[in-house]
Amino acid sequence: MLPIVLLSVFGIILLFLGFQKSRAVLLPACLLFIVVALATTFIDWNKTYLYFNGMLLMNNLAMVFIAIVLISAFMVVALSGHYLEDEAAQPAEYYALLLFSLVGAIMMITFENLIMLFVGIEILSVAMYILTGSDKHNLRSNEAAIKYFLMGAFATGIMLFGIALLYGATGSFAVSGIAGYVGTGSGVSLLLYMGLLLLLIGVLFKVSAAPFHFWTPDVYDGAPTLFTAYMSTVVKTAGFAALLRLLSLPFSGVYGFWWVILAVITALTLVAGNVTAVYQNSFKRMMAYSSISHAGYLLIGLAALTQQSRQALVFYSLAYSLATISAFGILLLVARERSMNQLNTDNRSDESFDAFNGLARKNPLLGFVMAVSMLSLAGIPLTAGFWGKFMVFSAAAERGMIWLLVVAVLMSAVGIYYYLRVVIAMYFREGSMESIRIAPFYRFVLIAATVLTIALGIAPGLIQGLV
Repeated sequence: MLPIVLLSVFGIILLFLGFQKSRAVLLPACLLFIVVALATTFIDWNKTYLYFNGMLLMNNLAMVFIAIVLISAFMVVALSGHYLEDEAAQPAEYYALLLFSLVGAIMMITFENLIMLFVGIEILSVAMYILTGSDKHNLRSNEAAIKYFLMGAFATGIMLFGIALLYGATGSFAVSGIAGYVGTGSGVSLLLYMGLLLLLIGVLFKVSAAPFHFWTPDVYDGAPTLFTAYMSTVVKTAGFAALLRLLSLPFSGVYGFWWVILAVITALTLVAGNVTAVYQNSFKRMMAYSSISHAGYLLIGLAALTQQSRQALVFYSLAYSLATISAFGILLLVARERSMNQLNTDNRSDESFDAFNGLARKNPLLGFVMAVSMLSLAGIPLTAGFWGKFMVFSAAAERGMIWLLVVAVLMSAVGIYYYLRVVIAMYFREGSMESIRIAPFYRFVLIAATVLTIALGIAPGLIQGLV
């Protein structure tokens, strides 16, 4: 469990580095710390260990999810160079909070005790509340932080009540203890069903599943774009890893109770996310609803809970994270360029679809990267997103969830429409966008994410067999 200790120490070190006059060391130091944490993650590969008095469990599946989270965090942090040039920004605090939030994400992935799940969610959430409101002079950011905090506090209360009911029913907070109670074969207490339902509501809120998704568009839209990218990838991956662990181990014995509830929530999430995204004029809000819809696709794998589900969730999480980070990385560049050249008529960043008009003509690399990311999110063949959807659909087909598959396929067709709006704007519309200067490492991250998306689309077996 070295990554948790290292990231905690590294976060404190970054706070002290913030006292230096020069900010130049902050970004390389943060990236180095994430790489070190990633390298130490695989020390226990092919082994299963319990840590902190049996509170956390490390195995291959946990290590793969941790790797996805850390790779996503590395890519997001690599896109944050503009904060070093902004005198009003506090990059040392931002980076420290990001590292502390990763500690919470790892706890969510590896919990063996419901108390550690709660602690992990709180560590991650508190950091996200602060980073959402980090743009103090932006009213949208302040409003988003308040909404996120208030609604998140209610969700946490509901989740904690659920944990209390589960303890009352089983007499244990431990995953193994709850699994032992469920597996006894005797009558399961009503308290357990109530507790599981409330616990699911709390965790589903964190992954933006309908009908607990109403905070997502405003928070994603108001938060600084960099932290929106972080929330939509790292937080979502950690949330689904926690759900997979929760449902596949202690509550697999009551699958007949929760799969119907989860399937209905999945259908609602798919419809709410995809249909509402069609009406958006802001690219950033569209990506918020896109995030909701992809939560629905991931929930399909959970509702099915077959042998394929673990592989499907791992692959889908990686494919979704790569495409989303690429898309937000280009949005950062376009919005900043238009703001610097005063191409927008007000003081807000231009994050509409029109901001991408003609982008590919003067910036072919950015156009190609964005096109690949949109096609992957849409699930078009030869991209990683296609195989991600194929895997979760296969898991649902194995369970015989044909009605859910029909809803998912129809909503995938709807998704193609709003993702291609960006591609059409870049390649087929006239615009005033000039060539955008890109930092070398920023360019490297965008290219790496695109290459991985295409490589996994052509050879999805590259990461098979890891879990």
